[in-house]
Amino acid sequence: MPHFPDGFAWGTATSSYQIEGSPDADGKGMSIWDTFAHTPGKIANGETGDVACDHYRRWPEDLDLLPQVGCNAYRFSLSWPRILPEGTGRVEPRGLDF
Repeated sequence: MPHFPDGFAWGTATSSYQIEGSPDADGKGMSIWDTFAHTPGKIANGETGDVACDHYRRWPEDLDLLPQVGCNAYRFSLSWPRILPEGTGRVEPRGLDF
């Protein structure tokens, strides 16, 4: 079995669209993926990311799981439509808080 050096970073990564859900919570605007997924015939079985893993509401629990599976590093992405709901201009403070 290979040996990993002390201090080796064991991590995981997520993509905002794939885990957040809550597409209309707290002032979030529509992303390109939200629009695409809600276009009939574009996604098999009409699936969307509307719920996903519900990370937007469950993030404290999700982060608590990381050390339980041995992760000491986590890379995540931000949903820009949650921060800039119209694409430019007004910043949504609740998106920044998240």
